[in-house]
Amino acid sequence: MSAAGSSNPEYVVARVRARRGSLYGDEEYRKLVRMSPAEIARFMEESTYEAEINALGSRHGGVDLIEYALNANLADQFEAILDWSEGRVYDLVVRYLRKFDAWNIKTVIRGVYTDADTEDVEVDLIRAGSFDDRRIQRLLEADSVEAVVEILEDTIYGEPLEAAYADFQETDVLVPLENAVDRAFYDHLLGSLGGDEPTRQYERFLKAEVDFRNARNALRLARSGADIDPADYFIEGGELFDRATLSQLAANLDELVTYIADSTYGDDLGDALRELEEADSLIAFEHATDAALLTYGDRLGTVHPVSVTPIISYILAKEREVENIRAIARGKEAGLGSDEIESELVIQ
Repeated sequence: MSAAGSSNPEYVVARVRARRGSLYGDEEYRKLVRMSPAEIARFMEESTYEAEINALGSRHGGVDLIEYALNANLADQFEAILDWSEGRVYDLVVRYLRKFDAWNIKTVIRGVYTDADTEDVEVDLIRAGSFDDRRIQRLLEADSVEAVVEILEDTIYGEPLEAAYADFQETDVLVPLENAVDRAFYDHLLGSLGGDEPTRQYERFLKAEVDFRNARNALRLARSGADIDPADYFIEGGELFDRATLSQLAANLDELVTYIADSTYGDDLGDALRELEEADSLIAFEHATDAALLTYGDRLGTVHPVSVTPIISYILAKEREVENIRAIARGKEAGLGSDEIESELVIQ
């Protein structure tokens, strides 16, 4: 639909809740980790991925088929949500889906940085944001990080990336560039949301996402070995940290986890935060924050069930399903054991 006209959260939430019930759960993941890539593709063909597996099966096989089918299904699912949405709901969903523009930018930058094959980069792109095929193709053809920055100069990411490029050149660390993308996305996402109670609940969810993003970025910077103060890459809009506090906590995972667990999120997240306390590595911490954010979105969606929050919560859950299936397929291709693969999954 479009941003014009009246808002229709009741209708969209009802459609989304119906689709939420078809997402993979623990039982499906336990089956998948025991399968080969070919068996995973056949399993997907018997579920909500049938159309994509059938459409792509003649051109791709193995993990490539799984990758392309996952990304195509994700884009189709989110396009359907936009088709259902009207007015204010449409506007808020469109703004959130721009996260996939941010994802694609960071994926291309990492590909250029590591000199990855264009095909390997393209398979990781998710065409569910606002960038058209022409811009995505230009990004894929970029032969340097500087070229990527130039291609994006007329977007909301242009000025932040240009400013961060000097730090990248000095440190040869991608975090400044990736953080600049995140900051631009959240700056525009959180602007002019409105003041009714359902929207304030949605804003609480977005603030939690910013808080967890800040925590993850700070830990990555602290462990990168680069001489960069995490406060310099602080994302505005959260509630849990200020620049000084984040910089102080970044060097100590245990203190950071305790700080989050003792915060205002403690009452809402419970078991999810206990997973944070048990995290013994940066990867485990990132997976725990992903699970906590899913839990938080679900909880806020029950407080105001007729709002955009349940819709965004579904988007996050669907994205996580795709990431889990991808992790299983890639783990199988790499010859990882079941325990190793399961450690890569984010399950509520």
